[in-house]
Amino acid sequence: METQLKKYGQLVISLSGVVAVWWLVSATGLVNPNLFPAPPQVLTAAVELYQDGVLVSDLKISLTRAAVGFTIGASLGVLVGLLTARVFAFKVALEPFLTLLRPIPAIALVPIAIVWFGIGEGSKYFVIAYTVFLAVWLNTHAGASGVAGTYIRAARSLGASRFREFFEVVVPAAAPHIVVGLRLGAALAFLSLVAAELSGASSGIGFRLQDARQFIQTDRMFVGLIQLGILGALLDAVFVIIGRRLVHWESA
Repeated sequence: METQLKKYGQLVISLSGVVAVWWLVSATGLVNPNLFPAPPQVLTAAVELYQDGVLVSDLKISLTRAAVGFTIGASLGVLVGLLTARVFAFKVALEPFLTLLRPIPAIALVPIAIVWFGIGEGSKYFVIAYTVFLAVWLNTHAGASGVAGTYIRAARSLGASRFREFFEVVVPAAAPHIVVGLRLGAALAFLSLVAAELSGASSGIGFRLQDARQFIQTDRMFVGLIQLGILGALLDAVFVIIGRRLVHWESA
């Protein structure tokens, strides 16, 4: 409890300090308020977007896109990561190809995703799922590949079947890496979400950022950026809590 209170206290102090510096820089008049709006301007823009119904609707749409893309990418990432780590045929067939895909950024896939799936939701799900998949696959593969041989030998000496060995030894041993991959994938889901919504979208936080840029409405752009930051931080906190409960032996 004390540790949690200390963390919350540090968070409040950190955010208060950032806002104070931001406000002071804006108040000096050294920067153009049209390019670097003060906190009250951003707050006013947020209220206007909320009253117009845009703030909440964009949030719902973007969250849905991120959730669907994350679920698809994370599920495939865990499955393929376990297979490429423990099944030689999958390792030979898929690992080199996936390694080549990793340097390709999500934004580079937006044009081809639109060609393949159109400007509807499918292209956005694809871009998000692609980014999440690679992050989760890499961590899962690394975790499942690094399972200590002594664990495997001990399980086999006790007569464990391949099925039990996989689900009762390999998966639990790789679980900490899987959770890290999921946390990273959740963060990347929002990054790729913006990339997907910058082109071929008429709603969502990314679209609103692009729309605000065209009219140089930096206060509205700041609102979108703050939304993304808060969502990412909340989601990361959720995964930390879930990870501690699921992988409780790591913190024991």
